Amino acid sequence: MAAAVGACRAHRGFISVSRRGNHSCTALKPQYDAIVIGAGHNGLIASAYLQKGGLKTAVLERRHVLGGAAVSEEIVPGFHFSRASYLLSLLRPHIYQDLELKKHGLKVYMRDPFSFTPMLEEGVGGRTPRSLLIGADMAMTQKEIGKFSEKDAKVYPEFLTYLETLACAIHPLLDAPPVDIPGLTQGSLSKRISALRSLKPLVKSGLKLGKNIPDFYELVTAPVMKVLNRWFESEPLIATLATDSVIGANTSPNNPGSGYVLLHHVMGELEKEKGAWGYVEGGMGGVSQSIARSARSLGADIFTDRDVERVLIGQGGSAKGVVLKDGTEVRSKVVLSNATPYVTFKQLTPQGVLPEAFIRAVDQIDYTSPVTKINVALDKLPNFLAAPNSADGKPGPHHQCSIHLNCESVEVLEEAYMECQQGRPSSRPMIEMTIPSVLDPTLAPPGCHVASLFIQFTPYFMEGHRSWTDEDKERFADTTFDCVERYAPGFKKSIVGKDILTPSDLERVFGLTGGNIFHGSMSLDQLYLARPLPSVADYRSPVTGLYLCGSGSHPGGGVMGAAGWNSALNVLADFKRL
Repeated sequence: MAAAVGACRAHRGFISVSRRGNHSCTALKPQYDAIVIGAGHNGLIASAYLQKGGLKTAVLERRHVLGGAAVSEEIVPGFHFSRASYLLSLLRPHIYQDLELKKHGLKVYMRDPFSFTPMLEEGVGGRTPRSLLIGADMAMTQKEIGKFSEKDAKVYPEFLTYLETLACAIHPLLDAPPVDIPGLTQGSLSKRISALRSLKPLVKSGLKLGKNIPDFYELVTAPVMKVLNRWFESEPLIATLATDSVIGANTSPNNPGSGYVLLHHVMGELEKEKGAWGYVEGGMGGVSQSIARSARSLGADIFTDRDVERVLIGQGGSAKGVVLKDGTEVRSKVVLSNATPYVTFKQLTPQGVLPEAFIRAVDQIDYTSPVTKINVALDKLPNFLAAPNSADGKPGPHHQCSIHLNCESVEVLEEAYMECQQGRPSSRPMIEMTIPSVLDPTLAPPGCHVASLFIQFTPYFMEGHRSWTDEDKERFADTTFDCVERYAPGFKKSIVGKDILTPSDLERVFGLTGGNIFHGSMSLDQLYLARPLPSVADYRSPVTGLYLCGSGSHPGGGVMGAAGWNSALNVLADFKRL
C-alpha cells in the first residue's frame, strides 16, 4: 500500500490524456454510401446498422478518442476516468444483442446496493450519523427506509411497481421514430396508408398503459414533488429520489416536468435487470470501443482526428459528403450528424441552404446546463462518517453506490438550484459521487481510486455574463471538496489529481452545446414529436440526404443508441425508396 500511495503522490496535480488504441489502420476513401459525423455512441451504432443494411459507411471523429461523451481517458498517469458519462443503463437491449457487444469486449460490473445517502448530523449517544442505503434486496432497503419512516418503508415496493409500470409502457416509443405526421397528412393515399405503421408504437404504449394513462400524464407534466409527497413523508428518501428528477437538467423538483426526468432515468435496464445502472470495465470508453469493434467487424471504417468543417452540398441542394478542416473532401450519398442540432445546422451546414425560419427555430432550442463534472484521483478510499471503513480497508457495500451528498432534504436541492439561477455556482451543491474503482481494478493503481463528482448547480456564465476563470474553477472545486470532506474527513488530503469540467468546458471538449449532456434540454417542449424541432423529429433535415442521429433527436440523451438506431432505420428506408 505504501508503494501505491507513493506512486499516487508522484503524480499529484499532473494532467495528461492518453491517446492509445483509437486510430484506424484503414485509409480514408474518397467515396462512401454514408458518412457519420462524430463517433459518439449513437453515431457508432448508426454506422453499424447502416453497414448491416448494405451501405458502406465511414465515421469521422474530430477528437483523438472514440465515444463522444462516453470515453475513457487517462487524465492522471495510471488513473483511467469515465471523463464525462460515467454509468451505463439505458443501452437498448436489442442493440446490445444485435451488435454482440459482449462478444466485442463489453463487460459491466453490476451494482448492488446502488444508492447511498449519508446524513450530516451528530451521532446520538456516540453512534454514527444515519444514512440511507438502497439496493435490490427489498428487505434490506425497507429496513433502511424504516430508520426514517415505517410508513415509507411499507409503501416503497408499491412505488417501484408504479414507476416500472409507467417506464415499461413507453419502451415501444424509444425503439421507433416518432409518428410520421407529414406522411399521415400529406401526399398520396398509398403514402398515408404506409405512414399508418408509424402509429404502431404509440398505440402499443397506450395499450400497455391502459388505466394508468392518467398516472403517466401526471408524472410527466407535474413537479415531481407533487407525486413524491403523495407517496412518502421522510425527507432523506424523498430527496434521494428527487435527485433523479433533476440530474443533468436545469430544473428544480418543484418545477413542472421534473417528473419526466425521473421517469427517464428509471426506464433503462442492464443485464435484464430493470432500472439497474452499472460500471463498464475500463470506463465508459469500453462501451464505445465495443460498439466500434462491432461496426468495424461489419465493414464500417472509423477514424479519429478527422475534424469535419462543413457538409458538402451538391448542385441540387442535397448533401453530397463532407469537407474536413484540412481541405479533404469525402463524398457520400447521405450524411448523418451525431453532433448537436445547433452544431449541425449552425456550424456544419451552409446557412444558405436552410430556410430562415428554420434557422430561427434552431436558435431557440434550449441547451441550458447546470452540470460541472470533476474527476478526481485518490490515494485512498473515502471514509464516510455515516459508514466508517473496515479495519482491513476493503470497500464497503456503500462505496459501489451512487453516493448522494448534500441531499438530506429537498430544501437543500432547491437552494442549490436558486443560487444557480442568479448566476452563481451553488455554495452547497448537489453532488452525485461514484467510485467505480471499488469494483473495477483496471482504473487505478493498487490501493488508489478514481472518483467521479457529478455536480449541480453551476451556470454556463458566471454572474450571467462572464466566462469562468481558472480561479473560479479552482474556487468551486474547493467548495465541492469541502462539502465531501464534511461527510468523509480526509478526502481532500487524498486527492492526487483532478480534472474540472464546467458547462463551457463540456461544450469545448465534447462539443456539447451549452454543456448540456442530453444534446438539448429534456423539457416537455423538446421531446418526442418536438425533439429537437417538430420539422426534424423524424431525423430528416431540410437538406435532402442530411440526417440527425444524435441525442438531440428522439428519444433524447441517456437512452443509449436509440437515436442512432432510429435514424439508421429512416436512412435505410429512404434508400429502399430510391
